[in-house]
Amino acid sequence: MHILIIHQAFAGPDDPGGTRHFELARHLVQHGHRVTILASAVNYLTGAPVGDVDRDLPPGLRIIRLPGPSTIHTSYAARFTSFLAFSIGAWRTARRLDAVDVVWGTSPPLPQLLPAWAVSLGCPGGLVLEERDLWPEFAIGMGVVRPGLLTACAVRFKRAMYGRARRIVINSPGFRRFIEEHGVAPEKIRLVPNGVDTSQFHPELRGDELRRAWGADGKFVVLYAGAIGAANGLEVVLDAADGLRGSHVLFVLIGDGKARPELMRLARSRGLDNLCFAPAVPKSRMAEVLAASDACLAILRDIPLFQTTYPNKVFDYMAAGRPVLLAIDGVIREVVERADAGLFVKPGDATALAAAVERLMRAPEEARAMGQRGREAAVESFDRRLQGAEVEALLAELRSTSAGGRAAAEVRPAIDLTGSA
Repeated sequence: MHILIIHQAFAGPDDPGGTRHFELARHLVQHGHRVTILASAVNYLTGAPVGDVDRDLPPGLRIIRLPGPSTIHTSYAARFTSFLAFSIGAWRTARRLDAVDVVWGTSPPLPQLLPAWAVSLGCPGGLVLEERDLWPEFAIGMGVVRPGLLTACAVRFKRAMYGRARRIVINSPGFRRFIEEHGVAPEKIRLVPNGVDTSQFHPELRGDELRRAWGADGKFVVLYAGAIGAANGLEVVLDAADGLRGSHVLFVLIGDGKARPELMRLARSRGLDNLCFAPAVPKSRMAEVLAASDACLAILRDIPLFQTTYPNKVFDYMAAGRPVLLAIDGVIREVVERADAGLFVKPGDATALAAAVERLMRAPEEARAMGQRGREAAVESFDRRLQGAEVEALLAELRSTSAGGRAAAEVRPAIDLTGSA
């Protein structure tokens, strides 16, 4: 099969960010399929040009980078312009591709679903729609946008795309209820959870070179790796670091995002010498980075909708064999506690976070055992090879079913962007 993936924020192994789609695509081409990915030439996290990173690709995998403005994060208008430019470029490019069997469209951002659907009309397998985040629901929950005409239009558009997709893929079981509330039949939804290529991580490594660079010799390193934005609530880490002054704890925040400059300013103003910032690193270096940690932190703001998420970083931490400090409630808490792979901390509670750090620091054998159990759970249940096989089975199912044999339960509402959601 020839699978087309349209994904503006796609990240390869030499990019910072999650590499779910690269790893799934690599699995597919290793099993005889052909995959083309349309992606932006501008890094979605940093706004910097991607550069020549798509080298040494496995046979059968092709990545086409589309130009776009580097001002993507300077304003909401610039972001919308970027989304629109990518969607138009993706549609024009995809029309020229030969013999595409199925189109994989992923959201957010929502606008890229439109070219994915348009191109899928000429494909025997149709459209697979992947919901990576619940947008605009997350944005409303965070207070980034207010309910109104824009969000109503977004919800109606998304509902229409749900109806036109052959299958809907979710990366967390917490999303299922929200999808079904849009009138989607349960049998149309497939769970392909976030996970990790466990072969990239080696729990026995220590990362001494990085620890020296961070000034972490003799320290208990608590590491956060990922986006540094409004959703992450990393102000709590500054408060926890303040409460642990004089201890042997060093917090290391690795990544980039809109909140980073302000957090760095606050850390300097408070004289937090037990906290340091490091730039985002490509996924190919993440094993080295996590090896330099003693415990790893996953954190989001205390918003009910965030309880539905399966953050990628948690599975990276588990695969690296490091105990997880989890300041996120909900379905991901179930994963960590079922594996006994770390400690849950109430989101937004700096005192509880500091206490959990101290517990792990004072009980190194317990911490190492948590990390080992996390590694075992990642290999058993969340390895990317398992998810690749699930995707391949889904695509084979679509190939074997003609357009006329689509389930009658699939809803196909008209694309009506007016009125209430």
